[in-house]
Amino acid sequence: MDKFHSGFVAVVGRPNVGKSTMLNHVVGQKVAIVSDKPQTTRNRIQCIVTRADAQIVFLDTPGIHKPLHGLGRYMVSTAKRTLADVDVILFVTDGNHLPGRGDEYIAELWQASDIPVVLAVNKADLWDKSPNGEDKEKVMLNAYSALSDFHAVFPVSALTGYRLGELVDYIVTLLPEGPKYYPDDWVTDHPEQFIIAELIREKVLELTREEIPHSTAVVIDEMQAREDRDLVDIWATIYVERRSQRGIVIGKNGSLLKQVGQLAREDIEGILGSQINLQLWVKVQEDWRNKRRSLDNFGYKLDR
Repeated sequence: MDKFHSGFVAVVGRPNVGKSTMLNHVVGQKVAIVSDKPQTTRNRIQCIVTRADAQIVFLDTPGIHKPLHGLGRYMVSTAKRTLADVDVILFVTDGNHLPGRGDEYIAELWQASDIPVVLAVNKADLWDKSPNGEDKEKVMLNAYSALSDFHAVFPVSALTGYRLGELVDYIVTLLPEGPKYYPDDWVTDHPEQFIIAELIREKVLELTREEIPHSTAVVIDEMQAREDRDLVDIWATIYVERRSQRGIVIGKNGSLLKQVGQLAREDIEGILGSQINLQLWVKVQEDWRNKRRSLDNFGYKLDR
């Protein structure tokens, strides 16, 4: 009988390199929200891949960056803690740009560790579109490979899925023999309310700009399935830091908030498998990213 392998893989990298997009592709459905805004992922999100020979628990971490407020410190602390107790580290980089100081800093985090590290140079799909695609691939792979002593290096595309299957197969070879930690049909260990709140926040990220995306938090106030029909009522509050931001999120005559609700409803119905009635409110919680109580209430608990 073939041996079963299982373990935990920390996915780390700078903000906006495509970690969440990659994991959604590997899992086969949306688990982590994605956006072109940096620092989209705030919590450590577990994405579970189960196959006949293995179960991989990917830990999608917030992008490691220089924190400017309490929320930022929470995000970076979360990412660093994740490296302490995993079987494999997957370092994801942006293959459209040469390594920067941030990549060098991240690569230093595991130098004293014996945990195997795999390098995934993302956005390989863009190399074919450049005038010197083959040369660019060689330059990028060599530049990132020089950052550390990697077990393996994979050029990948989170957008198209290029070589992601090979990457997962290789990671399985690094995992120890072990049990199945989660049921076969699980793709995340987070409760539905967490995923729903994240999907709503994703739509705010998509539809707003400047300071609004990073000043937003979403809380599910109540969620109740109706007994007489296939419908789930969801009441949620979008928090911002200033009154002017509240007006922007609501939009003229409520137009932007309505659009947020429509887009979020489609994704949420896909996850729950039933119709939903989504009611959204927008409230002001001044400077919440720097207030410990607000951070705790919104699920971003800083180390004591």
